[in-house]
Amino acid sequence: MLGEFRRTAVLVPFDEHDSLWTADRNGVRWICAFSHEQALARFAAARGETRREWRYRRVLGARLLDVMVPALPGPGGVALDAGSADGMLFPPVRGIVPDTAAVDLGETRGTE
Repeated sequence: MLGEFRRTAVLVPFDEHDSLWTADRNGVRWICAFSHEQALARFAAARGETRREWRYRRVLGARLLDVMVPALPGPGGVALDAGSADGMLFPPVRGIVPDTAAVDLGETRGTE
C-alpha cells in the first residue's frame, strides 16, 4: 500500500486559514488526504460541513510524506480517507517518512 500511495495523487483539502487540513491525535499531527472526491464529500458530511466550499489540491503521496510531513511542527503523518472503513494511516516512522521526521516508539537510543 505504501508504494501505491507514494505514486498516487490524492486530494488534500484546505482549512479556513488556507493551510492543509490537519487533525491532532495523541501528539501526532495528521495531514488529511482523500483518494477521490466522494471520500472527501463523505468526510465533509460526517463533519456536518457540506454547505461550505471544500477547496483542495492534488498532491502526490510521496510529496506529502517526504516534504510536507517533515515541514510540520512536530511529529506528523498522513491519514488517507479519514473516517471511512477503508481509511489508512501512514505514521511518522522510519520507512514511511524521512528518518529526520520519524518518531519510532520504543526505540532506545545510545545503547548497543
